[in-house]
Amino acid sequence: MCGRYALFRWNPAFAALPGFPADQKAQWNISPTDSVLMLRGPDSARELSRARWGLTPPWLTDLSRTPAHARAETLAEQPMFRQAFRERRCLLPANGFYEWRGTTRKRPFWLTPGEGSALFFAGIWEAYPVQEHTYLSVAVVTQAAASQRRPLILDADGQAAWLNPDTSMPALQALLASQQSALRERALANLVNDPKLNAPECLTPL
Repeated sequence: MCGRYALFRWNPAFAALPGFPADQKAQWNISPTDSVLMLRGPDSARELSRARWGLTPPWLTDLSRTPAHARAETLAEQPMFRQAFRERRCLLPANGFYEWRGTTRKRPFWLTPGEGSALFFAGIWEAYPVQEHTYLSVAVVTQAAASQRRPLILDADGQAAWLNPDTSMPALQALLASQQSALRERALANLVNDPKLNAPECLTPL
């Protein structure tokens, strides 16, 4: 399960998007409940917003139950996710994500399409009104379960289709089942195990 990821590098075009925070800092160890960047809107009107990682629909009463992930194979049917899937899709920018493997003692790995590369996870978002303020929240869409449940990563065409409000349901379902590109991976030291560590040391190799 992708429980952590990182966004510490971006290009000038990304930083020029509407909504890019002037105080945005590198995030080396993003965990559920953290504030993250999400990208919304079709090609001609894309914008960035900050949101809490943990989906919070406006009808939710138990705020301790805010899912960070939404499974691709049940996204269209689950009451928690289905309306957001139809109407509120987003992308979560990242440079890579962490994965833990092992039986007796799990080892962290760093997965990325390439050093310095950017990727975008498919996501869904919700707005939660509190008095006069509206809070945004997101969940990462994960691929159908295999040995590891990884985030659904979309290429440029997939990103455009995912954000387009006119994309048909069959086309969206095809994206959910799309073949994923191979990722580079590197075994890491255990420093990233500390969720409070937010520094380049998270990527210290084994």
